[in-house]
Amino acid sequence: MKISLQEGLLPGRTLEEKLDFAESLGVEGVEVSGRSRPYEREDLPKALRGRQVRLSSLCGQSTFDFLDPDPKKRRESIEESKRNLAFCGEFGAAGQIVPPIFGPARVPDLSPVMDPLTIEKKLLVEITKELAAYAAEHRTLLLLEPLNRYEQHFLRRQADGIEIIEMAGRPKGVALLSDFFHMHIEETSTPAALRSAGKWVGHVHMADNTRLEPGSGDIDWHAGLGALKSIGFTGYLAWECGISGDRAVSLKRSVEFIRGVLASL
Repeated sequence: MKISLQEGLLPGRTLEEKLDFAESLGVEGVEVSGRSRPYEREDLPKALRGRQVRLSSLCGQSTFDFLDPDPKKRRESIEESKRNLAFCGEFGAAGQIVPPIFGPARVPDLSPVMDPLTIEKKLLVEITKELAAYAAEHRTLLLLEPLNRYEQHFLRRQADGIEIIEMAGRPKGVALLSDFFHMHIEETSTPAALRSAGKWVGHVHMADNTRLEPGSGDIDWHAGLGALKSIGFTGYLAWECGISGDRAVSLKRSVEFIRGVLASL
């Protein structure tokens, strides 16, 4: 398994300084935000050139209207995702992380004909088919992210994401983003959920139960990372968390802690 740190967590005034710090810890990847159109950034290709650290992933985007009742808004989010997926493919990144919606349902309740959840599932299945095919074409992944109940009503457990993938016909180009913080809230057993998800785990977000850096809370990282090892996961573990105390000190301590756990498995 490889370690990645989000760009926004890294200490430094410039991107070069941030990547210097990442390389000083020997991490393999950096995850960037998709909210500010990374495909238009001129600094990223230059800063990554000749580096040991690689672009691991792209998190989110500026719009999350995939399940909006307005077809124009849905199409704009889909097209933005395609630009992000092409960007991921260009850099050999694992993929783009996409929570399909935040908050409550936006579509109408058409019961008894069709309730909002059924409408959302049908919409997301068709969107997944389209974006997974595009991702596969660019040799990357659409990474569907389940979130906890306080952020999303729809995909909350790993099984919810797998259901969408199954309904879409198990296409190439799609996988799950498995986030330890969200799983700690929604799953009765994070290790069991990871073992059940198996090959569908495409990328992992790392945060402790407090949503601070791994090793600062009470998540059983030996059990969770052991489950990932048991399913043959060899992808990125990307820190998506708050930081307690000094960034440089806390990140170094957290990375060393997780490396120690991995070495003990």
